Amino acid sequence: MEKEHHTTLILPAFAGILIAILLRLFVLDIKTVSGTSMEPTITDGQHIVVFRLCYGIIKPEKDDFFIQWQAPKAGDIVTYYVNGRPVVKRCVASEGMAIAFSADSRYSLLVGDAIIPLTEQQYERIKDTTVIPDGMFLAVGDNYEESADSRDYGFVDNRCVTGKVVWK
Repeated sequence: MEKEHHTTLILPAFAGILIAILLRLFVLDIKTVSGTSMEPTITDGQHIVVFRLCYGIIKPEKDDFFIQWQAPKAGDIVTYYVNGRPVVKRCVASEGMAIAFSADSRYSLLVGDAIIPLTEQQYERIKDTTVIPDGMFLAVGDNYEESADSRDYGFVDNRCVTGKVVWK
């Protein structure tokens, strides 16, 4: 009788742990933001909740999807990896969207109504682009001066997205 009692306690505990692991791998993730690139929207040390199923079913700890049903849209705050490091940035332009450069300063990028400042090096990197390439998006931190983002390392592949920030 005692052996049966232990089994009835172990199975629910095991099921709970398994469900928690699956939720963490495929559905929700809690991250702590490091750095000031998204200020004032998200501050250094702040916890965020990332919905990992927003764009598809992600392969755990990989830059790819089992199945992808949508791509980030302009305005989404997303997480992805750059050089093996997780980052959080805002998608300011998605595939097929037009981008232009400011007439009053050759070192500004125009995306919709937003004017995004560029350094000379950033301008040189993207000056020949007029439309965001297929399968890619432009990611920029809200704190333009402190953010290393698409202006520095180029467009982000949609398959690299690990989720959408749903709570901050």
